Amino acid sequence: MKLIVVSNRLPITIIQENNALKYKESAGGLISGLSAYLSTLKDTFFTKEDCLWLGWPGSTIGDVLKSEARVTTQKKFHARPVFLSEEDMDKFYLGFCNKTIWPLFHYFPSYAIYDEEYWAQYQKVNQVFCEEVVDIAETDDLIWIHDYHLMLLPKMIRNKMPKASIGFFLHIPFPSFEIYRLLPDNWRRGILEGLLGADFIGFHTPEYTQYFLRCILRILGYENNLGYINLTDRITKAETFPMGIDYNKFNAASNTKEVKAEKSQLRKTLAGHKIILSINRLDYTKGILHLLKGFEQFLEKNPAWHGKIIMMLILVPSRIGVDQYQQMKKQIDEYISVINGRFTRIDWTPILYQHKFLSFNALSALYGAGDVCLVTPLRDGMNLIAKEYVAARADKTGVLILSEMAGAAKEMGEALIINPNQIEELAAALKQALDMPNDEQIRRNQIMQKRLARYDVARWASDFIGGLQTLKKDQEERFHAKYLSPDIWNRLVVDFRESIKRIVFLDYDGTLVPFVNDPKHANPTEEVKSTLIALLKVPNTEIAIISGRDHHTLDEWFGSLGVNLAAEHGAWLKPRGGRWQMIKPLIADWKPKIIPILELYADRLPGSFVEEKDYSVAWHYRQADPELSSIKAKELMDELLNLTSNMDIQILQSNKVVEVLNAGINKGVAGKYFLDKGSYDFILAIGDDWTDEDLFRTLPVEAYTLRLGMVASYARFNLFERKEIFALLKNLVGITGNI
Repeated sequence: MKLIVVSNRLPITIIQENNALKYKESAGGLISGLSAYLSTLKDTFFTKEDCLWLGWPGSTIGDVLKSEARVTTQKKFHARPVFLSEEDMDKFYLGFCNKTIWPLFHYFPSYAIYDEEYWAQYQKVNQVFCEEVVDIAETDDLIWIHDYHLMLLPKMIRNKMPKASIGFFLHIPFPSFEIYRLLPDNWRRGILEGLLGADFIGFHTPEYTQYFLRCILRILGYENNLGYINLTDRITKAETFPMGIDYNKFNAASNTKEVKAEKSQLRKTLAGHKIILSINRLDYTKGILHLLKGFEQFLEKNPAWHGKIIMMLILVPSRIGVDQYQQMKKQIDEYISVINGRFTRIDWTPILYQHKFLSFNALSALYGAGDVCLVTPLRDGMNLIAKEYVAARADKTGVLILSEMAGAAKEMGEALIINPNQIEELAAALKQALDMPNDEQIRRNQIMQKRLARYDVARWASDFIGGLQTLKKDQEERFHAKYLSPDIWNRLVVDFRESIKRIVFLDYDGTLVPFVNDPKHANPTEEVKSTLIALLKVPNTEIAIISGRDHHTLDEWFGSLGVNLAAEHGAWLKPRGGRWQMIKPLIADWKPKIIPILELYADRLPGSFVEEKDYSVAWHYRQADPELSSIKAKELMDELLNLTSNMDIQILQSNKVVEVLNAGINKGVAGKYFLDKGSYDFILAIGDDWTDEDLFRTLPVEAYTLRLGMVASYARFNLFERKEIFALLKNLVGITGNI
C-alpha cells in the first residue's frame, strides 16, 4: 500500500535549459505543508518511500527529456510529473481555475468569467491527471487529491477504479449556495458529482463543510446525517480539518544563526520604531487596499505614533497572467505613494514596500522582528501566515490582527479579530495592538502557540488519512460485507433454478422504476413487463408486487399479467386470478382531520401536493425545494405524531413522501398473507426504502432479501444500482445479466 498525493503542482519545479534539466523546490503553502508532513512519516501509516506525489512540474518539458524527467523525479523526489502544454495550462490554470473558480469561491462573482472553452479544458486536464493516477495506482493505495484545480478528478478515478480509497481536500473556501449556484447548471453539477467521487472530503472550517452539504442537497438532492452522505454505491463523508503548520520549524528558526543575524540587522536598521508587518500574495482576495486605508486612518487619528512605527508591506508576486492582479498592483503602488506623500518626514517614511519572493530565513526574520502582524484578507480558506507568525514568536510577544474572514480565525480567537471591510475596526485594532502590554501579548500568544503545537500539519494530515481509512473500513464491514457479491449472486440463481416452488416479492416505485417528480408518470416500462412475464413462465413461480400505490393504478398496470398485487402497503390485496379484497375491515373516518393538515403543508411548500387513496393519504414533496422540504417534512411528522397519538393510524416517511394510513397495515403483513397461500422453498424480496423493512423482517431467515442502496437494513444483502435488479431477475430465467 502506498500514499499517492495528487495536486496541481509538484513540490519540485523542473526547468529545461537547452537540453538539460534543473530541479528546484516549489513555493506555496500547500506544498510546504504537505512536504513537512511527508518528511515526518516514519512508523505511521506509511514511510516516505511509500509515498508518490503526482502533479505538474511547473513548466513545459520537451518530448525528448520527458523520460529523463520522469525517472529522476521518481528516484530522487518520490514524484511523478504530469506533462501539460502551455496552451493546456493557459486555459486550465489561468483560465478556469483562476478566472472562474478562484474569484467565485472567494466571493468576487463580478470577476468570474464563464467560458465554455475554459470548462472544456478543465475537464480535459482533470482527465489527463486521471490517466496518470490510474496508471500507477493499485487497489489498496490511498489517493489524496488536493484543491480546486482537480475537483472533477475523484469521480473520474472512481469510474475506472470503483474500489479505490480516495480522499479530497479543498484548500480554499467553499462558497454558500447563493454564490455557488452562479455557475452554469452542468458545471455546478459536474463539480459536485466530481467531489462525491471521493470517499472522504475535507474542508478547513465548519462553514465550508456545511455550505458544501447544503449545495449537494439543493442541487443534487443528497441529504446527509452528521456529514455522512448515502450514495447509491457507498457512503461518503464531508468533515472539517483545519490545516496546521510545521510548528517546530518556525518556532525553532528564531534561534538559528542566520535568522538571528537577519533579525538583528532589521532591528538595527529600524531602531526606535515599532514594526507593523504585512506579508501577502498579490491577490485581490487579500484586502491589501483595505489594509492601506485602515493604516491611513490610523495615522490620521494617532499623530502621536508618527515617527515611531513603520509598516513593512511585502507583496509576493502571484498569477502574473491574470488582468485584475496587474491592475491591483498599480492601485497599490499609487496608494502607497499617496500615504507616504502625506505623512513622510525627513527622518521617517511610514510604509516600506517590497514586491518580491522571500526565503525561509528572511521570512522567519521578519516574523521575529514584527511587533504587529496584519493578516486581513477579505476572504481566505485558511491563511497560514497568521499561524506562522505566532509560531515564530519564540519570546511569545507580538500581536496578531486577524480578519474574521480567514479560516484561521476559527482557531485563533486570542488574536485581535476584525472585519476587514470596516476601516475603522482595522485602525482601532492597530492602536490596541501597539498599546498592548507585553504580559497580555504573552498570555494570548501562549494559548495560541500551545494550540498550534498540538494540531500541527502532521496531525492535520494524519487525522485526515486516518479518517479516510476508518471510513473505508466502515464501508467494508457495514456495507460491502452485505453486498450481493458474484458468489452469492450465483448461489441465488442456482437456488432459484433448483427449487420446487418459488415466490418473488417486488416493490414498485424506486425498485422496478426510478422515482419521478409526478407519480402519475411512473408507468412500467417494456423492460419491467417483459422481465415479469419471463419470470412467470418459469413453472411454479409466483410474483407479488407490494406497493404504496392505489389498487386501481396497480390493476391497470399489472392486472392482466397474472401476478399477486398488494396496494396501499397491503390495505388492498389481490391474489393471482382473484379479486381485490381488504386485508381487514378498515375505516377512513380520520381522513377529514388529516387531509387539511397535509394541504396546509402543501400550501406552505411550493411543489408539494397531497394524494388521497382509499385508506391512506400521502404528502409528496419530490418537486419541492430540497432544503425547505427537509425542514417541513420534519415539522409535519412531529405535528402528525402528536395529533394521532390516540388514533388508530400510523405515519410512514419514505422517499420524498409522508404517508398516513391505518395502523396494522404494512408490507410485512401483506407478504405473510401471500406466503400463507403456499409452501415455498425459494423466497426472494427486493425493495428500496424503509417501507420494505417490514417485509424483510417478516420473511424467513433463509429468504434472499435485497435492499437497493448502501444503507443499514434488515435485508440480508444490498445492491448498488437498479440495473442490478433487472440483471439478476433476467439471470434467474437464463437471460444474460452481469453485476
